[in-house]
Amino acid sequence: MITHNPETDLDPTDTIINEATGQEFAVAELENSNRIIKSVTPKYTADWYVKWAGSIIVLFAVAIRSAGIPELHIWDVFLSWLGAAMWAVVGFMWKDRAILLLNSVLALMLFSGLLREIFA
Repeated sequence: MITHNPETDLDPTDTIINEATGQEFAVAELENSNRIIKSVTPKYTADWYVKWAGSIIVLFAVAIRSAGIPELHIWDVFLSWLGAAMWAVVGFMWKDRAILLLNSVLALMLFSGLLREIFA
């Protein structure tokens, strides 16, 4: 049974303003829209910062890899390891076993490659 709490529920006729863009949306439009993308993860929490930092680091690693400069290979491996490790932390924080498993194994493999690069 769904109950209506006037102190916490929004009135469907109310208007919400997107602070970043200045666009106005009716509450009913946001609740029923298929064209307005709503994020499912909260913003500006610890996991949000780790997730975005890890993503940016992985993008830098791929950019270095795609440049194909052999002298930068160690930076590619290091940044890939760091990004994977950060995503493993996100998987742990979210209790998401798929993200945790994938990135933990990836970080372990990249770490062994990093050790080989340093000590070879």
